[in-house]
Amino acid sequence: MSRLFRNVEGGALFPHGSVVCIGAFDGLHLGHRALVRHAVERASALEVAAVAVSFEPLPREFFARAEPPPRLTLVRAKTEGLRRFGADSVGLIRFDGRLSAMTAEDFVQQALVQRLCAREVWIGPEFRFGHRRAGDIELLRRLGAQAGFVAAEIEPVHLRGERISSTRVRELLMAGQFEHATELLGRPYAIGGRVVRGKQLGRTLGFPTANLRFPHTPALSGIYATWVHGVFEQPWPSVSSFGTRPTVAGVEPLLEAHLFDYQGDLYGRHIEVEFVAKLRDEEKFSDLPALTEQMHRDATDARRILSEQRLRATA
Repeated sequence: MSRLFRNVEGGALFPHGSVVCIGAFDGLHLGHRALVRHAVERASALEVAAVAVSFEPLPREFFARAEPPPRLTLVRAKTEGLRRFGADSVGLIRFDGRLSAMTAEDFVQQALVQRLCAREVWIGPEFRFGHRRAGDIELLRRLGAQAGFVAAEIEPVHLRGERISSTRVRELLMAGQFEHATELLGRPYAIGGRVVRGKQLGRTLGFPTANLRFPHTPALSGIYATWVHGVFEQPWPSVSSFGTRPTVAGVEPLLEAHLFDYQGDLYGRHIEVEFVAKLRDEEKFSDLPALTEQMHRDATDARRILSEQRLRATA
């Protein structure tokens, strides 16, 4: 039975043992896939549960709350992705002041030994954990030998000589290099969520949008040609704005997708917006007529790009 847990404290969740993989798993790229699937294979061989452990918020977000680094993947998408890779259970450990002060030795004892009954622990290259990042693979191996589990790390995953990492994926997305990012991710980059109500300004301008909140600093900002999944069986062409909407004094990051030639109510629906090409950066316009004029140009550009992509796919 699949299980989601948030705490390192408590009784044993897997008394018959588990194989654990640990990481930030932001972006769920091919390197993450390799780590999780290796743990799944080992768990199958040992006939125990495969457990993927991550943290929320991510440690780098906790320590840089004033200027948090860009986030690629929201919690729901990360959880679903880890399960899709084969994890039987997912741990999204609450990263707070208490956990940040926990020594690496205590984390191993409480989380890996007592809570998860780990038989094997797998991490990615250069993964560190515990107070002041004191825990590394050598410490894991030493403590594992004492506690009765094996610890190891997988080799970095490369694609055509390029090391795959979340940092590299962020760089590519911010540069608008979506095809390259798709290769490292193993899928097109997309953001999913439940459609929420906005100020409905787009509707008054002739561009009604499906709005998704993004409660983190995003890796993207600007206007994009996009596909929307989850409305019909086939993805629907759209143009999307992702950012803080400076012309209308927005604050929090908001993803607004205008679905071409669509009329319907999407409030409350879970959709996914796939990014294809960047059209331009966000900018502040002098008035709403100027903004509307630019939105028409953006829509024309997005239609053309998506039509060309669809033609290439069917050629």
